[in-house]
Amino acid sequence: MNSFLAEVRQTVIPDRDGAHGPLPPLLLTMTMVTGLVDSFSYLVLGHVFVANMTGNVVFLAFALVGARGFSIPASIAALGAFGLGAGLGGRVSSKLAKDRARVLSICTMIQTAFVAVAVVFAALSGSPVTQGYRYGLIVVLGAAMGIQNAAARKLAVPDLTTTVLTMTITGVTADGPLAGRTGAHAGRRGLTVATMFAGAVVGALLIVHSQKVYPLAIALIMVTVVAGATRAFGAGDPAWARVEH
Repeated sequence: MNSFLAEVRQTVIPDRDGAHGPLPPLLLTMTMVTGLVDSFSYLVLGHVFVANMTGNVVFLAFALVGARGFSIPASIAALGAFGLGAGLGGRVSSKLAKDRARVLSICTMIQTAFVAVAVVFAALSGSPVTQGYRYGLIVVLGAAMGIQNAAARKLAVPDLTTTVLTMTITGVTADGPLAGRTGAHAGRRGLTVATMFAGAVVGALLIVHSQKVYPLAIALIMVTVVAGATRAFGAGDPAWARVEH
């Protein structure tokens, strides 16, 4: 239990001299953004994810066989937009490969612009969302989350991919006592799962009981804060920002 709590603390408040510096809490924030955004896309845009591409592949299969409530164009639009965003994020990451702080700050700045457009679209889209705004939201949010995923992949902070939890959840038990192992990183992995869950819960509550634009507005604030904080923390070429760490 002590090691579990120590890992949680280290993820939320990392040591200044740690190998990843402030990246763990920053990426944890982006994990909550994923929960907020995917709750919006699934509940408002109709059985489609803009961050969880595994789900979209399955939804596309459902749509192809005629299952109700699923859309071939919506799933394809999300997959395509995510891929384009990931390509953009990958290009930025490659150009800034020697500076992890700039990778995250620049990618999140670009992501902020996409999420800001999504907030405007959501505010103007009416209820229910019209088809034009629906696909506009799928595209801009899919691109935003593709950028986020590409940046997280480049940063390579263990168990903090920000969008994919399958391997994280697997690691909790596969590396735990049930498998005859020590349970290494259970604190960080559990915190990651809980953070995305919390984002999804908050997003769903706001959509069901308040205004559908609120989850995106909160996500916009969070992404903006991460962009600014990363830029500030990365000033002066700290050791954690260098690729060798």
